[in-house]
Amino acid sequence: MNPLKSIVGTIVTGFVLAGIMIFAFKSGNGNPKEWTIWLHAIFGVLWIGLLYYFNFVQVPAVAKALGEADSGGPGPAAINKYVAPRALAWFRYAALLTWLTGAAALWKYGVLKQAFMLEGLSTGATTAIIGIGAWLGTIMLFNVWVLIWPNQKKILGLTEATPEQVAKAKVVALMASRTNTVLSIPMLLAMTASQIHNGGMPL
Repeated sequence: MNPLKSIVGTIVTGFVLAGIMIFAFKSGNGNPKEWTIWLHAIFGVLWIGLLYYFNFVQVPAVAKALGEADSGGPGPAAINKYVAPRALAWFRYAALLTWLTGAAALWKYGVLKQAFMLEGLSTGATTAIIGIGAWLGTIMLFNVWVLIWPNQKKILGLTEATPEQVAKAKVVALMASRTNTVLSIPMLLAMTASQIHNGGMPL
């Protein structure tokens, strides 16, 4: 059976290949067994990738579909019914797992408190740099679960809402999503800069 015919099989295959790499390089200078940073990167790519998909692809596509609905176009119903709920499920849990694995990595290296307290901010210490990224990620996680998801449920008809509530929900969800897009850019800078600042090695 071809594992690439299912998403589960595809993901499992990727982890099997990663396991082979861990075994192959276990005696080298690299540290592929650093699972916290590795998983943090996987979930982070999924989260930010979906964030960019929503802002750069889905929102403009839905707006165009709405504009063409009166002229015989298909409208946005298929996206809102079949694509958006699934994408939002992956999106919000990727956000949660990104934050948890990031916090786990900071805890593992003994700098969780220092990072969130932004210790060394005036001197540009590595913990302060990554701490800025961690705080930006925390704000983004809050936006996903407290602002974006509850309002998207109203927009998609997953919870009851009046037309006025739906209209308001669209504004709140869009602004929260755009805020996260803005914050993702300096957040990724802080995450990558912290590695460069520390010689490309873990904390």
